[in-house]
Amino acid sequence: MIRLFKPRFSIFLAASCYFDPYFSTFALVAQNSRRIPTILYSLYSGNDLSTDIATHLSNCSHVLELDVVYARIIRNHFLEFNPAPFHWNNIIRSYTRLESPIKAIRIHVEMLRAGTFPDCYTLPIVLKAVCQSFAIEVGQQIHSIGIKLGLQSNEFCESGFLSLYCKAGEFESAHKLFEENPDRKLGSWNAIIGGLSQAGLAKEAINKFVEMMRNGFVPDGVTMVSVTSACGSLGDIVMAFQLHKCILQVKATDRADILLSNSLIDMYGKCGRMDLAFKVFETMEEPNVSSWTSMIVGYAMHGHVKEALGCFQSMREAGVKPNHVTFVGVLSACVHGGTVEEGRYYFDMMKHVYGITPRLQHYGCMVDLLGRAGLFNEARKMVEEMPMKPNTVVWGCLMGACEKHGNVDMAEWVAKHLEELEPWNDGAFVVLSNIYADKGMWKEVEYIRSVMKQRKLAKIPAYSLATKSG
Repeated sequence: MIRLFKPRFSIFLAASCYFDPYFSTFALVAQNSRRIPTILYSLYSGNDLSTDIATHLSNCSHVLELDVVYARIIRNHFLEFNPAPFHWNNIIRSYTRLESPIKAIRIHVEMLRAGTFPDCYTLPIVLKAVCQSFAIEVGQQIHSIGIKLGLQSNEFCESGFLSLYCKAGEFESAHKLFEENPDRKLGSWNAIIGGLSQAGLAKEAINKFVEMMRNGFVPDGVTMVSVTSACGSLGDIVMAFQLHKCILQVKATDRADILLSNSLIDMYGKCGRMDLAFKVFETMEEPNVSSWTSMIVGYAMHGHVKEALGCFQSMREAGVKPNHVTFVGVLSACVHGGTVEEGRYYFDMMKHVYGITPRLQHYGCMVDLLGRAGLFNEARKMVEEMPMKPNTVVWGCLMGACEKHGNVDMAEWVAKHLEELEPWNDGAFVVLSNIYADKGMWKEVEYIRSVMKQRKLAKIPAYSLATKSG
């Protein structure tokens, strides 16, 4: 038995007070379970009831609603009468679907405590919840359960374990698990390739894809989405052409897969071939938000400001609702074009028209835009009013603007915050020194250089040199 979280069902039990004639009838049966004949058990735990509960779970649109359904299941002892993993899986899957991973993991623990062993469908669901909550140690415990139950080599379970270790950065464990399975399926290859690609190990992902092809496996849509993403990171246009041919072969069996078209747009955009990205885009019958966003981000990335903003306008006219990533692309285009008024307009549109709460990336774009325009007071106000702490990227953009406009006071303020975030990084002091030099402030330059020298001298005692004795 693994030791994870001790669940508290006070909220669930409180929520179960809602009156429901159907479940109340079942509750009366549950309360007198010891005196009920077996035939009544079958009556109240039949397929119809199981189907109804599964339908209730799948129809839940938010966690509170799901809590109420789960509370009724607990109160009426449904899982005691129906201990099959299938019913537990439905509950865990529902919480995972609604991005409530901690509750999903807790229910899995209760499943184990109730004496119900997970099956090959349980572990992938729980592993997805583990990845959502970044509970890597819990995932390792689940891996041990999978080994004990002989599920480690199951295609779905192995894929979940591989994805977990790749997301945790434990690539050695992922490779070891992958190599130990002599009977690998396509799902296992997809998991290791996708994990490497998402981790930024593009070359390793491509190499694993080539190895997969040499082993006689035919890639599917999932494979190609991961591989094209890796190719885009490398910016290799020759490889992009080759992968496009592979995708055309895959699409011969599934032409409705919009993910493949989106991956092609993203790949060509990252390779700098927006003309080819547009050719793929215009062949799509109904581009979705990802399709439009990939085009906008691609145009913005390469400084095509008019095209990016024009594409966004066409997206709105087509009735496709943008998401937070779309506005990152739009604001990035405004940064490249130096269009402050348009940047403010789209930033307000995101909040007030589409109800999207600005994230760190959006604030970073606005700070960069205002800083480049020399509007330092407005940029500082935005940094100070951000609901989250600015990272080094935000401070770095502002520092670059200070260097461009020679703003000493702002540069000193930014350098102080950068020093707090990364005390080992001398980059802020180098830029500050350059700003002082451009202003002819040589005493300040000398002071900054002396501070940098002292920091480097302080690192020497941490190292030792090999010497010869005698």
